[in-house]
Amino acid sequence: MRLPLGLRILRAIAVLAAVLALGAAWFYWQCWGLMTTRAELTLDGLPAGFDGYRIVHLSDLHGHEYGEGNADLISRVAAEKPDIIVMTGDLIDRAAQLEMIPALADGLSAIAPTYYVTGNHEWATGTNTVRALKPLLAEHGVTVLTNRYEILERNGDRIVLAGVDDPNGFGDQKTPEALAAEIAEEQPGLYTILLAHRNTEFGRYAAAGYDLVLSGHGHGGIVRLPFTDGLIGANRQFFPTHMAGLYTEGDSVLYVSRGLGNNTTPFPGFRLFNRPEVVSLTLRAGE
Repeated sequence: MRLPLGLRILRAIAVLAAVLALGAAWFYWQCWGLMTTRAELTLDGLPAGFDGYRIVHLSDLHGHEYGEGNADLISRVAAEKPDIIVMTGDLIDRAAQLEMIPALADGLSAIAPTYYVTGNHEWATGTNTVRALKPLLAEHGVTVLTNRYEILERNGDRIVLAGVDDPNGFGDQKTPEALAAEIAEEQPGLYTILLAHRNTEFGRYAAAGYDLVLSGHGHGGIVRLPFTDGLIGANRQFFPTHMAGLYTEGDSVLYVSRGLGNNTTPFPGFRLFNRPEVVSLTLRAGE
């Protein structure tokens, strides 16, 4: 029996509403459905003592919170049992977001030694915000690598962990090349990992002699399509490169995080086939 027109209209509206609700839920999951990406990097020159060393790499949070106090993010990091945690910039977008830093920093630094370098967005909020952010992170257990390095030790071997401020920072800051020269003079022959926000500067870091570079900035290209490395680059160009995952140049290796937030389009949070990620890297000693 054919339904009356009114009921057919109501049924059509109900089906459309269900489809729209499912579509909205799927799109929200694409934008904010946090995932963990695990990768093993076989690295020539890495000392045998660091074989199996695990680094959790976080980038481009842009002030977003995954659960109260970022509890969901912290829990996901803890599940990876990292040796260290690194944050490669764009942690916040506004001075008001400094309020979220203590809970996040306390939670991460309780899991493993945690290191941070600035991105372009922190500096875009103003130097006063950066001047407040760095000591706040340090107060809550995070080591800020401002154009300097530290020595990491494991199983009798040593490597260098270095970090550079984003180019949006002070114009007279130490350059990545100067830092590399300093490391070569003071720690000759040591394998060197560099934390640097901008994936677009890999050629420069490779030329300076850094062995492994960890970066963010590109947000995975916003929309990831087959046979591309993302649709939109950090400079709003189409079909960019070096947006996510592993790349090499000469003897240097780059790993780029797709990031955790997104503020590079008119629609903050927009992502497609490009879910926000916690990157868990296990280092393997090569030749």
